[in-house]
Amino acid sequence: MGPKVSAKGGKPKGLKQASAAAKAALRGDNANKKRKVRTSTTFHRPKTLTLSRAPKYHRKSISHEPRLDEHKIIVHPLNTESAMKKLEEHNTLVFIVDIKANKAQIKQALKKLYEIDVVKINTLIRPDGKKKAYCKLTPDVDALDIAATKLALV
Repeated sequence: MGPKVSAKGGKPKGLKQASAAAKAALRGDNANKKRKVRTSTTFHRPKTLTLSRAPKYHRKSISHEPRLDEHKIIVHPLNTESAMKKLEEHNTLVFIVDIKANKAQIKQALKKLYEIDVVKINTLIRPDGKKKAYCKLTPDVDALDIAATKLALV
């Protein structure tokens, strides 16, 4: 069934309203609307708004304590013949330390635990998998004195 024709003229009913609506749609931004010419064969989705996360609760209830504090870094002082020889002749203390500790962490731990100033630290990993640290002390400090008082070795 086609459009209704009015009794007076031969034009369909509502043509005037439709043309008015078409003209109103072309006002403003829509007046010069064109089809976008696509030059690429692939379609890429546009970048849309990504909001930053705003979680409702923390995934961890408390943060963990530091993995290596000074008590975990310095395991124990070494008391062997060769360590005692180093102690007397080279002003060097020998410690077993944590395998993951680096020289800077060992130096900081010695300063915090025993109030020792260290000139140089040499480390090696023993065949049994433990790390050994040779800590050369400053010339003004006697390693034998520290071993006797603070470490109770001698």
